[in-house]
Amino acid sequence: MLRFLSKILLLVFPWMSQAAEEPGYRVVQTIDQVEVRQYNPYVVAQVVIDSKPEDAGNLAFPILAGYIFGKNKGERQFEMTAPVTQSRVPMKMEMTAPVTHVNVEGGTQIQFVLPRTVNLESAPEPLDSRIQLRQIPARQWAVIRYSGAWSAANDEWYLSKLRSTLKSNSLSTKGEPVLARYNRPLTPRFMRRNEIWLEMQ
Repeated sequence: MLRFLSKILLLVFPWMSQAAEEPGYRVVQTIDQVEVRQYNPYVVAQVVIDSKPEDAGNLAFPILAGYIFGKNKGERQFEMTAPVTQSRVPMKMEMTAPVTHVNVEGGTQIQFVLPRTVNLESAPEPLDSRIQLRQIPARQWAVIRYSGAWSAANDEWYLSKLRSTLKSNSLSTKGEPVLARYNRPLTPRFMRRNEIWLEMQ
């Protein structure tokens, strides 16, 4: 157990620095603080947690960190990449992976992005049945970026600003908003990179 925790301290504390690998994308359009980005396909390890959104990240992190730090068939390890994303999963959606203690209100989906060199065929199988590997197809996202605290109030304020900017420019989106975190929890608030994504229609 101590060995596993030491790996987390060594690998996660540098996590989400400016050098951390991200999915490839290009900026299609910039409107005020909003970027419309065209993302390349990428692979994630994900888990769905039945909890309050503010608690889901802490509950999901050790599950997904275990996978990338070697708790998989083959004991393969990966470098941390960015971002870690979080979104709500309505229960009306078809669930294709085991979900932890799902209730009728749905769950919170947490995703770790895997390195660009990894695809579904080469990714090792998780030992934890709660983890699902998924290919995220190429798609466009409208993104607003901000620094500061990870709080529901901040998320709601910037989500409202994102939606307002898109609406005033006659741009439509679909699906649930995605929260993207790029820094470790100990990063000073003013240095954090936070984003909210909405998928373009």
